[in-house]
Amino acid sequence: MAQLNTSDFRRGSKIILDGEPYDMVEVNFVKPGKGQALYKCRLRNLIKGTWLDRTYKSGDSLEAAEIREGDGQFLYKDSSGLVFMDQVSFDQYTIPLNVAADQAKFLQDGAICAILYWGEQPIGFTAPDKAVMKVTYTEDVVRGNTSSNLTKPATLENGETVQVPAFVNTGDVIRINAQTGEYLERVRG
Repeated sequence: MAQLNTSDFRRGSKIILDGEPYDMVEVNFVKPGKGQALYKCRLRNLIKGTWLDRTYKSGDSLEAAEIREGDGQFLYKDSSGLVFMDQVSFDQYTIPLNVAADQAKFLQDGAICAILYWGEQPIGFTAPDKAVMKVTYTEDVVRGNTSSNLTKPATLENGETVQVPAFVNTGDVIRINAQTGEYLERVRG
């Protein structure tokens, strides 16, 4: 297997620790006044979603994880997790909800996502950047409270609540940033 030296540690590097794949979320280089340089790393387990903080000395090396990416279509959510279908083999895979984290909030049926595979096992996904959803409920604006930067809460068809401009009404279709939940624009139909 390929080895990753500390000088190659970068945010987004994938490594193997204790037989499981980890993503380097944070890498900080520390050079104390005396002694060897240190690499302080924050790691996320790609299977379980747990976090680790580890420190490595300059010159250490770790096994690089062979992670590949492929397209998968989101089919549905059930009690065991999110079910995706591989776009090439048409196999169906379930990704546990604890691994999906906040990415699942604005995921829509049929959305094409980037699925991460470790060997043949799906271990995660990246949701599309934008989602188009219908506003199922929002308060009407009181006349006179129509300044240009006024926002109000709106409930979407998936049950999530986002902040929208005052001119958005119940029944409108809006585009949001699926990663942050921020309102982007109203979609004209």
